[in-house]
Amino acid sequence: MIPKNAKRVFEGILFDVYQWPQKLFDDSITTFEMLKRLDTAEIIATKDGKIMLQEQEQPGEGRSKFLCLPGGRIEKGEESLVGAKRELLEESGYISNKWSLFHEVQPMYKMDWKIYVYVARDCEFIQKQHLDAGEKIQIRWVTLDELLDLVDKGHLAWIEQDLRVQLVRAKYNEPAKEELACQLFL
Repeated sequence: MIPKNAKRVFEGILFDVYQWPQKLFDDSITTFEMLKRLDTAEIIATKDGKIMLQEQEQPGEGRSKFLCLPGGRIEKGEESLVGAKRELLEESGYISNKWSLFHEVQPMYKMDWKIYVYVARDCEFIQKQHLDAGEKIQIRWVTLDELLDLVDKGHLAWIEQDLRVQLVRAKYNEPAKEELACQLFL
């Protein structure tokens, strides 16, 4: 958590840098520093017993297509669930009326940034995608077993790490797989 006495010393597009004086155990003072970025959401979207993946391509040298879950940045002042719903609709054209928070995590100690992982059950297509100029996204539906194989083989490039661990555990542990299936589909 960035303390109240911290000052923003750099404002970037994705990252801001904050610094503050910190008293140490020997009573000396040094400068501490932390990054801040907008929180993000990843969505496990389901329909008819399948899970939505995106085959995504973004511009840039050396970039290639990659598989990921739908998701993106939560706008400043936006609630995490509202941002997740917006991202799912923009990137896929799908909505859901059955949302639940799977988990949230702050993946890095020195960065003020949370990742919210939501489950969106029984998704319904309502409109075409509204992609950013730097996005090319194709939707792909997979079974739970296919998802577990893709994660285990490292084919889902961008996925929250605690979720990755849970998915790999579910691949090799039947009770964990059954519990995961209930969380995703019921």
